[in-house]
Amino acid sequence: MRPLVRLAAAALTAIPLLVQPLFSGAAEAATLRWGAQRDIGSLDPDSFGDTFTLAFLNHIYEGLVRYDATLKVEPALATSWERVSPAVWRFHLRAGVKFHDGATLTADDVVASLKRATDDTSPLKGNLSSFKSARAIDPLTVDVELTGPYPLLLNDLTNIFIFSKPWLVANRTEMATDVGKGIEGYATGHTNGTGPFILESRQPDQKTIMNVNPNWWDKPKHNVTRIEFSPITSDATRLAGLMSEQIDYTNAVPLQTVSRLEGAAGLKILAARELRTVFYALNFAERLQDGSPNPLRDVRVRQALDQAIDIEAIRKSIMRGYSRNTGALVDPVIPGYTDAQEPRLPLDIEGAKKRLAAAGYPAGFAVSLVCASDGYVNEEQICQATAAMWAKIGVKVNMTIGPRAQITQKRVAGAFDITPLGWANEPAIDAYSILLQVIHSKTQSAGVFNWGTWGGGEIDSLIDASANELDQPKRLGQMNKALMLAKEQHLFLPLHQQPMIWAMRDTVADVVQLPDNKARHWLTRMK
Repeated sequence: MRPLVRLAAAALTAIPLLVQPLFSGAAEAATLRWGAQRDIGSLDPDSFGDTFTLAFLNHIYEGLVRYDATLKVEPALATSWERVSPAVWRFHLRAGVKFHDGATLTADDVVASLKRATDDTSPLKGNLSSFKSARAIDPLTVDVELTGPYPLLLNDLTNIFIFSKPWLVANRTEMATDVGKGIEGYATGHTNGTGPFILESRQPDQKTIMNVNPNWWDKPKHNVTRIEFSPITSDATRLAGLMSEQIDYTNAVPLQTVSRLEGAAGLKILAARELRTVFYALNFAERLQDGSPNPLRDVRVRQALDQAIDIEAIRKSIMRGYSRNTGALVDPVIPGYTDAQEPRLPLDIEGAKKRLAAAGYPAGFAVSLVCASDGYVNEEQICQATAAMWAKIGVKVNMTIGPRAQITQKRVAGAFDITPLGWANEPAIDAYSILLQVIHSKTQSAGVFNWGTWGGGEIDSLIDASANELDQPKRLGQMNKALMLAKEQHLFLPLHQQPMIWAMRDTVADVVQLPDNKARHWLTRMK
């Protein structure tokens, strides 16, 4: 059995790519039975900026560009591109690409897709915040105009998928649906992409089946002809399915089961650290959910909450030593990070009590904590442990725990006082992602995930300036300063970078595991 790859706790100096070499020998085509912790939110890739859903749908839909196995941007539906002016990019499309319904890819499809993803009503608009307009020059050439010079367009486009315009029009689904608001449409349950797999059927919360696309434009690097995707929310049931050979692969292995799985015959384990940083987001509304004045608006209160978290206890007992404690909002490999962002306030219960007393809450107060039972790694246990820690300083936690779909609607609606939030800075792999979409105050294209009315002032100005700064050292300095201001103001309470652990039976020859924690089964080979 291949040994477990253990993760060093020290900050990495480069993006840690755990890439398994592709199986090179001949192999018969096979079905990959994929058992996941949860279902995808929708079949519409524009319906919510959820990394897991977008990664799954990338098997069906594709963007103009994509990340390769080293997380470098490479051509996909566009073969080349160039700037024709500081704010206009020209993309040359790949000839002969077919959608799953047989229609040929054209520039009109790209224009319609970019418009759909960036519409004011689109939950994905923050993923392409610099977009102004798109224009077809000829059937295979598209000009994309931005609001100004912008250094991360290609990174952003890796997560913007291309639809067939005639299909959108015929099915009256030109507008994006919205998972967070419960808005559905034809694209919620139907697909028509250009990608390596074609949807056969979908039963939400039960099974989604995809078959290989024989007309895919790319040279296949896999021998998978069928993917049977089953959301299995019960960890015990999912792992039992793996052990009993009912599923071949899962990208959701509970930390507490790793040691047992390591000794199981016929299994392989892959473990690494994800780019995702998990932190507590605080609601800065004038009043708490119970209607009382909001103490979270006082920085001394936020510092007290931070100082009462025993992060090392969480790392050891809940995360089994696999997480990396941090005081920063981004992973060390994300551009915009500096070591100055890293230090945490030391654990100090008495000091935290004194901060609360100085803020006018010597007896503490009560807050709501809203957590998902199937969200971030061990999210429910982290919330329970934190509630017990905050109780030591007189802060009573009224906890709501539920399925991710239910909790997402509460978060989007701002129906929380405190809630966990995780951010991997995808697809940009740059701190501008969290700065724009989470930390920036809510505007037309910014603050899409600003659920607690934080941000504003100098932080917004620094984020806005970095958006159009092509001088990389200057841009990094602006992002670092914005992140440092958020840190100094304790707008959020950082916890850790979470681990990712996958497991597969020996029926799977090899998969590619990257720190963005996205499955790429067009690179998977079965024995």
